[in-house]
Amino acid sequence: MKQKIIIILLGIFSVVSVWAQQERKYVRKGNSNYQKKEYNKADVQYRKALEKNNNSFEAKFNIGDALYKQGKYPEAAQQFQSISALARNKKEKAKVFHNMGNAFLKAHQQVAQADTNGFLQKSIDAYKMALKNNPEDMDTKYNLSYALKMLKKQQQQQKQNNQNKQNKDNKDKQKQKQNQNKNKKNQDKKKQDQQKKQEQQKEQAQQQKQKMSKEDAARLLKALQQNENKLQEKLKKQKAQKVKVEKDW
Repeated sequence: MKQKIIIILLGIFSVVSVWAQQERKYVRKGNSNYQKKEYNKADVQYRKALEKNNNSFEAKFNIGDALYKQGKYPEAAQQFQSISALARNKKEKAKVFHNMGNAFLKAHQQVAQADTNGFLQKSIDAYKMALKNNPEDMDTKYNLSYALKMLKKQQQQQKQNNQNKQNKDNKDKQKQKQNQNKNKKNQDKKKQDQQKKQEQQKEQAQQQKQKMSKEDAARLLKALQQNENKLQEKLKKQKAQKVKVEKDW
């Protein structure tokens, strides 16, 4: 029974040893590609190493480096985040957080003002964690100082942008108010002009009506005068006829 167990254990250890050797082979190939700046090929080799040993810290760490060199900064940062808890000592933790900070900083620089994911702040947090594990790392100190200056500049720029926007909004509101006042004045003037025109038209109509009334009165007076003349003429004729009859008698 003991012998059988020993044989099985020996068999398991042999398999593990073979897989470990294959893992190291792919890691070495990846490192070779990395040194030749063949970062995509290096990425592939490191992932093959993970297929042999999914817990390989070195392979996972190097994948992050390969992604970084390919310009895939958010992916690289995410890769380093995923292995931060796997680091076996403070030295490894410091390296992970240092590289994570670099990846986040580059990700921020890629998008600049469109950094809605807070990459810059994440880089600062990562550098602080790196220094917590290795307080004497001068590269990390320099990068942290650089990132903090970028953050301060960004905040100042944002403050200036907000002030400019506020000034623009105030000017727009003032201009809008001026336009509204101008429109109101134009509308009031238009209304006054319309009222004046209506009054003029009314006055003209009244004058025309009065004029027509005078003409009508003149015509009526003329007609009455004509009737009066006709009546007088008729009376004269009648009178003449009566006088003539008396003479005949």
